Amino acid sequence: MRGFLQRRLVQPLLQLLRMGITPEKIALSLAFGMVLGTFPVLGSTTILCTLAVFLFGLNFPAIQIVNYFVYPVQLALLVPLLRAGRILFRAAPLTFKLADILAMIRVSPGGAIRVLWIATLHAIVAWLIVAAPMILLLNAVLRPAVRRLASGLGALKRSGAAHGARAPEDAAGAIATTTEGSGKI
Repeated sequence: MRGFLQRRLVQPLLQLLRMGITPEKIALSLAFGMVLGTFPVLGSTTILCTLAVFLFGLNFPAIQIVNYFVYPVQLALLVPLLRAGRILFRAAPLTFKLADILAMIRVSPGGAIRVLWIATLHAIVAWLIVAAPMILLLNAVLRPAVRRLASGLGALKRSGAAHGARAPEDAAGAIATTTEGSGKI
């Protein structure tokens, strides 16, 4: 599992840092991706993340990497968000389990929308209540972690340069040096 996370999460983030994307921009993109990735409408998160990239100037690869990683969390939060929405709006309880909802979507997406649309709207409101605070909280937690990752990358580059070694990422490092403070790709 560690190798999988290293290959699919850490290495792509290191590549973004080598390209000169600031740790702050990566952290904010990750925070948005985590929260938008849990939006309680299956199949909508990629579009939401893409919109956030354009609206907030986020990094597309970073937001999408984490969006795909949180898909199991989206599934796990679907029923609790439906319940929270039901409680907020004092609606009648749903008798569906997650497996029932997924089966409905598989058999007839249109039918599932007709049956669940009010409950889904309620779940979206519940999600909206916690989304902005969660983005702020996750950004506050991720920012120092991504900075540490970036400083570790810088230390690795410096130690390689001190020994006369030229790493293949030196070209990306040169780009990073020229765009470091700008946060531009």
